[in-house]
Amino acid sequence: MPRMSDQPARWSQATVYPDMWSDPDDDPRNSAGPSPDGERATLQDFLTNYRMTLRMKCEGLNAEQLARRSVPPSTMSLLGLVRHLAEVERGWRNWISDADPLPKLYGERDADFDGAVGEPAVVEAAYADLEREQAATDAALAEHPDLGERVGKDRTAVRELMVHRIDEYARHCGHADLLRERIDGRVGQ
Repeated sequence: MPRMSDQPARWSQATVYPDMWSDPDDDPRNSAGPSPDGERATLQDFLTNYRMTLRMKCEGLNAEQLARRSVPPSTMSLLGLVRHLAEVERGWRNWISDADPLPKLYGERDADFDGAVGEPAVVEAAYADLEREQAATDAALAEHPDLGERVGKDRTAVRELMVHRIDEYARHCGHADLLRERIDGRVGQ
């Protein structure tokens, strides 16, 4: 006898490779031609693709779904990840600068996740915060074209900051995979 469950059935939008998020021809992360030349361009390309992956994992969901928590006691949600990454982008600018630290966007520790509530205005603000903070961090790093240059109070290499950004997005895209599957069953890379 089949059991009733509130678990969504697994599915993918892809038809060519059913374990992928979208078909290769429809995937905005796939670009025609060879990969970028140079270390900085390669690092930026990976970062851009992970940023896009996070957005793709959030597409098509309403505010309540975006704010839905994974499993107790975790406070993680897709909306929380968007807010967290906006907060983290701002924090990276503190690594670059010798000035006083920028204030946190959302306040106390974990407020980025705790404040991720299913309201359209909160979702809209989170995406605006993320775009603004990404652009500001990109601009701050662009002022330092030498990847070996050491910046900020801790004298961190620009290369290390770039790699750390990729690592942060990649890790959270893995979380986003699981969160999205839990919400509506959609799977894929």
